[in-house]
Amino acid sequence: MASVRLTRQVSFSSGHRYWLPGLSEKENRALFGRWASRYNHGHNYLLEATVEGPVDPATGMVVNIKRIDDLLQAEVVDRFDGKSLNDEISELAGVVPCVENLLRFVWKRLSAPGALPATARLAALRLQETPEFYGEMTMDAITLTRVYEFAASHRLHAPGLSEKENLELYGKCNNPAGHGHNYLLEVTVSAKTDPRTGMSVDLNELDQSVSEQVVERYDHRNLSEDLPEFAGKPATSEVVAMEIFERLKGRVPGELIRIRLHETARNIFEVGA
Repeated sequence: MASVRLTRQVSFSSGHRYWLPGLSEKENRALFGRWASRYNHGHNYLLEATVEGPVDPATGMVVNIKRIDDLLQAEVVDRFDGKSLNDEISELAGVVPCVENLLRFVWKRLSAPGALPATARLAALRLQETPEFYGEMTMDAITLTRVYEFAASHRLHAPGLSEKENLELYGKCNNPAGHGHNYLLEVTVSAKTDPRTGMSVDLNELDQSVSEQVVERYDHRNLSEDLPEFAGKPATSEVVAMEIFERLKGRVPGELIRIRLHETARNIFEVGA
């Protein structure tokens, strides 16, 4: 029988800090970078839990949504909301409350025996710490995604086609003066876990690499005219997305899993490993 996936979202606000009391200030700052502090900072987290299973022919459901809501309320919202994760969650004592560790904690609670009906299973979690940073977890892996922005213009024009053919193919996007977008770029990576922290990726290193390879290179540029990698080819978002993936491959910490390029709110292009 085919399976169906159901995703439910909850939110909670929590404070936390990246600081290990057994380490010196120098060691903490080397470990956590610009996020190292003895004092808490807070986030409005969004958690999405995805459950998978066959549809019950009697109820027409994979699982009763109320059961999912009750589970998320008890295991996540009631436990975390309005709390300091370092100080008020006993199960996190001595654990760095990073996105990776929070995903592992929630996964363990939601997949515990009896938490879900026997016919359903937890398939995925997505935890957004900020609009620019989220983590995802499945049974096989944890990935982290950072979101970046750059503004650029381009013209959709294929050199191998006539002016008439280009106009028919690309319409107003073939405007000789070009047109622009505020692009959003999602970069998703995966890496081995640091046993000291539970973290998997140096976000400072990731930010620096993406900034150097993409943002600084593309921001406020005409992609069709200013950048040699698009010479002689139409700078469609498909082509731009493939180029970005190749530029970042091997230059980001860990393994590059995918990139998503948002040309507009309705046009999103993805390239994966």
